[in-house]
Amino acid sequence: METLRRDMWQALNTQDKEAWMHKLVRQLPVGMVYEGLETFERFGQRMETGVFTEEGLRFVFVPGDQVTLGWERWQHGMNEETSADLHETVSEYGVEDVDSFLASQMSPVREVTIAPMLVECELISLGWIEVSEEEAFAQENPDFPSALEQFKQSEIREYELHQQFRLIRHSENEVRILWFNEGIELEDVVREEAAAGFGLLTEDEWEYIYGGGCRTLFPWGDSFDYTMKLKHFGIPEDVDEIVDASLEPDSSRVKETDRAYDLELPNFFGVQFAGDPYKVELTRDSAGDVMPKGGDGGSLICGGTGPLVGFLPAAAVYYRDVNASELDWEDLMDAMVYRRVVRLAELAL
Repeated sequence: METLRRDMWQALNTQDKEAWMHKLVRQLPVGMVYEGLETFERFGQRMETGVFTEEGLRFVFVPGDQVTLGWERWQHGMNEETSADLHETVSEYGVEDVDSFLASQMSPVREVTIAPMLVECELISLGWIEVSEEEAFAQENPDFPSALEQFKQSEIREYELHQQFRLIRHSENEVRILWFNEGIELEDVVREEAAAGFGLLTEDEWEYIYGGGCRTLFPWGDSFDYTMKLKHFGIPEDVDEIVDASLEPDSSRVKETDRAYDLELPNFFGVQFAGDPYKVELTRDSAGDVMPKGGDGGSLICGGTGPLVGFLPAAAVYYRDVNASELDWEDLMDAMVYRRVVRLAELAL
């Protein structure tokens, strides 16, 4: 039987898509509920697809495809602004051949077959667990009580004490508290998710879901979009978000606008990405080893490279950290996120 490819799925009418989604429910983990069809559109790509929930968490149906992944040359080429910015930035680090530099930062070009799957829309933190205020006080961390009190009186959006706790302003009167889980083992996570009927993304699947099989550097084209609101940079008329700032309650800060960070918005599959070079998404390479995607732990942005090069790990579809093989995943645990998938290899026409 022929696998349900993306072009086949797109050609189906709404009634046939609904029939496929209802048929699909029988193959899914216990507790997965079909909610209906929803249309997503971004970067010139559009997809009407099925939305499912599991304990309130959203998944979308992503049809399979035969695609070319990886990057070695331009599809259309950079515009003048992007070209000038890129050449000026990398030349400060002794790079003369920009194209070779970019190719060295990307995964190799290859032909792959992607099976249909359900993909979790949002991300799960690997190293951080959300706790209640009562549970946090029970940890008896001497720095937590005063940090929480000062945070509530301040206007900053997020604060982290490295690998101890993180405070996030959810609303004017609500603070989310995340506690660092230093005892977690990656294989335990993989085993527990597998027992519940879920897998983790491969690098091929991640690149396909992020770029949809595009052959450009970014999912929207070969040139950088300088109008985007980016975490750590904001937008021209906005101020930078301050994460590791002082918690002095009387420090004056201009509030961020309500506009969301562009790279965190759902894409044409309805899937959201971290959009933050400091974070990395857990995937597995062809050998089953950890392959971080969507960031480099902040290596480029910390060098003062500006938004184009600093956000290359988070924005370029095929970016692959050249130092990934030298890293222990434990070193990235506080910055690592993952999402669950349900592969549907048997779904065929």
